[in-house]
Amino acid sequence: MNAAPHLTVSPESGLLSERRRISVAGAVPGSLVTLRAETVRGAETWAAQASYLVDADGAVDLDASAPVSGDFRVPDAMGLFWAQARVTAHGGSSEPQDVTVPLVTRLRAWGEPGTGVLDTPASAAPGAAVPASSGPETASEVRVEQHLLAAGVTRTELREDGLVGTVFRPVGRGPFPTIIVMNGSGGGINEARAALYAAAGIQALALGYFRAPGLSHFISRTPLEYFERALAWTQRELDPLGGAPLVSGQSRGGELTLLLASRFPEQILGAVAFVPGAFVFGAQGAADPADGWDGPTWTVDGEPLEYLWHNNAGVTWQPWNDAPPPARHSDVYVDGLHDRDLARASRIPIEQFPGPVLCVSGLDDRAWPSSYASRLALDTLARHGHAAERQHLDYVDAGHGITIPHLPSTEIARTHPVSGVSYSNGGTPWGNARASADSFAEVCAFVRRTVAANTVAANTAAHPTELSPRTKEQ
Repeated sequence: MNAAPHLTVSPESGLLSERRRISVAGAVPGSLVTLRAETVRGAETWAAQASYLVDADGAVDLDASAPVSGDFRVPDAMGLFWAQARVTAHGGSSEPQDVTVPLVTRLRAWGEPGTGVLDTPASAAPGAAVPASSGPETASEVRVEQHLLAAGVTRTELREDGLVGTVFRPVGRGPFPTIIVMNGSGGGINEARAALYAAAGIQALALGYFRAPGLSHFISRTPLEYFERALAWTQRELDPLGGAPLVSGQSRGGELTLLLASRFPEQILGAVAFVPGAFVFGAQGAADPADGWDGPTWTVDGEPLEYLWHNNAGVTWQPWNDAPPPARHSDVYVDGLHDRDLARASRIPIEQFPGPVLCVSGLDDRAWPSSYASRLALDTLARHGHAAERQHLDYVDAGHGITIPHLPSTEIARTHPVSGVSYSNGGTPWGNARASADSFAEVCAFVRRTVAANTVAANTAAHPTELSPRTKEQ
């Protein structure tokens, strides 16, 4: 039996956000070589596998060759990570829960027995025997480590003034560009994204506001004064470059990002809204059962802000909750806008924010219409003479699940962690993976541009630097 093909991964150890170059050499020309990646994520094993046709030099470059079979069919070495699916089904999240522990992947490559299709290698003498493929029992193997916490980045828990979160400080002397990172309706503290920002030189506060230690288990009736304190604390204690932090959030956190920018513009340098809403919505799947899905989410001085599900004349959540899972919840948001008076009253007045705004969305978002919401918010700014940068990353074949780079993106249908309701995020695994990787790099660049070009005092006087909204082709 022939020796296993030689597998090379570069880098073998690096940040989660770094692409890996994966190649195979020394395989039988014209044969098939199979690669399999297995990663332990929490208590579960996730895996992806793909087979490739070996070229005339006995090699395969995974960024140049598409698999002939397997869990993905595009030329992308990172497919062995984003195309992973659960091997064991315990229902845990694919997202890292402990940023101090790297993700470890066992990556193997072997030749498939009996798949050589060339009579003889070009260099062989006439009549020479064709070498056999290796088989999985002699696989070449590489251990790959994906780190979230870069060397020298510090992690400090925040439990002060009623605030709950984690600060990630980059290597070196500040002040640093600074961003506040907020989760969506799953709650908790998004340490993974914040840690990767710090690795890129951006100081980050991962801020919890429910389902975090000492806070409510539900999003219902969350006071905006909490975030006002967080903004003041960040400005006072973290000394953000440019005089103030940017704010960023995902899903309900994207809605919250636009809402905070409109209410506290003097305390925010820029806004990054991932798959956002452009209206104030009810508590929905993260609601306190005492209030229900149609109850309020955000309060000021103890009073709920007007929201789209408040006695909506056109729709309630019930028909969608009774639908066969996974539900396409995006439809209910469109129907809710038929109550025009309520829609006007609950629209987030983003035109009150003079600073730069970046929206990230998926054209196939089935959880809610984030592409529409992003366009509405940015068009509103343009109509009101907004002078700072406006950018829209609107990804084809992506849905609601635009996260950090190189995590599994195969689970389009999700079970909500609070309500237990099954729903669809939309998009395709490849589309969501591309959007997650591309948007991370774009956001880091946006943060640096914002800090370099703006201060809070200069926002209103900035010269127009608008980038045309663009659709990101996959």
